[in-house]
Amino acid sequence: MASSFLGFSLFFISLYGADGFEDYQVDRCVFSSTELKDIEYIYSIYYNKVEFIRFNSSVGKYVGYNEHGMRNADRFNNDPAVLGRRKAQKESYCKHNVEVWYRNMLTKTAPPSVRLSSVSPPGGKHTAMLMCSVYDFYPKQIRVTWLRDGKVVTSDVTSTEELEDGDWYYQIHSHLEYTPRSGEKISCMVEHASLNTPLIQDWDPSMPESERNKIAIGASGLVLGLILSLAGFIYYRREAQGRILVPTN
Repeated sequence: MASSFLGFSLFFISLYGADGFEDYQVDRCVFSSTELKDIEYIYSIYYNKVEFIRFNSSVGKYVGYNEHGMRNADRFNNDPAVLGRRKAQKESYCKHNVEVWYRNMLTKTAPPSVRLSSVSPPGGKHTAMLMCSVYDFYPKQIRVTWLRDGKVVTSDVTSTEELEDGDWYYQIHSHLEYTPRSGEKISCMVEHASLNTPLIQDWDPSMPESERNKIAIGASGLVLGLILSLAGFIYYRREAQGRILVPTN
C-alpha cells in the first residue's frame, strides 16, 4: 500500500472590518495524527491580506514580519499571560478538534469502483493500450497494479496522480501498453484502505458494450432504410399500373 501519512489543516477565521479596511485572525492546526507531538498550532494576524504577526507552537513565540508586527511580537512575548494562553491553544483547541475529525471523518473510507477500457496507444513498440480507471475512493492513498497471467507488470505502465474530485473523493488512471498474446489474462488490481482484499478487474477482450450498441444502431438504421425504400418502390409500381393511357390522334 501507498504511504498512510495524512496531513490536514483546521482553520478558524475572525474578521473585523471598517471603512474598507480589513483585519482578520486565523487559527490553524496542522496535523498527521491525534498525538500532541504530531500537531502544530499556528495563529496569524492579517491586515488587508498581509500577515504581519504569527505565533507558531513549534517556535514557541510570536514573530513579526514588519515594524508593527515586530513591535507587537516583542510585547506579546514579554507578557507571560499572553504567551501562556497562546501556547495552551495547541492542546485545548487543536487536539480537541483533531480528535473530532479523526473520529467522525478521517477514519471513514469509501471503496473504489474500477473500469477497464481499451484506448489508442501513443505509437511505439506496442500495438495496444489499456486504461484502468478507479473512481470515488477515500482516503487518497491507493495502489493500482497491472497483472499479466497473474504476474505483476513493472514496465510500460504509466499512472496519473490521485486526482481530487472536489467532493472528498478521488480518482486515478493507470495505462498499460502491451502487445496482445493469444489466451493471456490481463487484470487491474486495486489495493485501498476500504478493501479487505485487493479488488481485481479482469480485461474482457470482446467488443465493449458501447461498440456493440453502435453496430446495433447502425444495423437498425440500415434495415429501416431498406424497408422504406421497398415501400416506396411498391407504391410507385401500384400507381404506375393504375394509370389509364388515353390514345391521341
